[in-house]
Amino acid sequence: MDDVEEKRVFDDRAGKTDLLVAADVGVLAVETAGDRVGRFGVVHRCDPVDVASGDGRLAVATDEDVLLGENGSEAFEPTGFGPAVAVGFDGDVPVAAAPDGRVARFEGGGDANDRDREWTDLGQLDAEVRAVDGRLLAATDGVYRLPGLSFAGLDDARDVAADGPLAATGSGLYSLGNGWMDELSGAFRVAASDGDRAHAATADAFFERVSGEWREVDLPADGPVVDVAYGEATYVITTDGILLADAGDGWRSHPLGVEGVVGCAVR
Repeated sequence: MDDVEEKRVFDDRAGKTDLLVAADVGVLAVETAGDRVGRFGVVHRCDPVDVASGDGRLAVATDEDVLLGENGSEAFEPTGFGPAVAVGFDGDVPVAAAPDGRVARFEGGGDANDRDREWTDLGQLDAEVRAVDGRLLAATDGVYRLPGLSFAGLDDARDVAADGPLAATGSGLYSLGNGWMDELSGAFRVAASDGDRAHAATADAFFERVSGEWREVDLPADGPVVDVAYGEATYVITTDGILLADAGDGWRSHPLGVEGVVGCAVR
């Protein structure tokens, strides 16, 4: 690791969770234990626009290509997708979207270095893709389902959480049941869930769902929330590089010393 780096190192027995944070300097690996942050630093220099993890694999979308890596490795390999605006995982299969609306899956056997794997196009959207999670895709004209890119409703979708399912849109937060149901009003930009925990954010407010009810949370940070990830704790990252963690005793904040954060994922 280089540049931004903390010297605290957690013992392997401490229940570590590693996070990837995509920022203007590239991809950072952040070592955590509960709500504490240990060593962190840049592991790959690039210009990321999105980051995701799924079943032991890691993906970073950049304005040049989609990069893939494996848990336990700090190496990221190009895939030949080309410029990407969003990346996610359907199980362990990476899914990416291009600036022109092309959506594809990186299919085949083996690991991220397997030359037999290739991008298989799923289709082309006229809208701009903003986020991919599981089998849901958020675009400027609404939500789509993978793999067939069938339109699932709503408008101005900014983020989706397949385990909710939840959708953040310019007019509100929605959950999927018997159709899309109103949860909260407002210009939402983040929706996250692991099936049990659920969170959402606008540019200036953060919410969590507790016992089926949404409540606003006063975070110890001023910057807009850009992403949420789940592990031993709940992790929140702001655009100006403040990492917040809640392991059950309230939120603790940790400045990472970076700017232009676009996302985070549990490694």
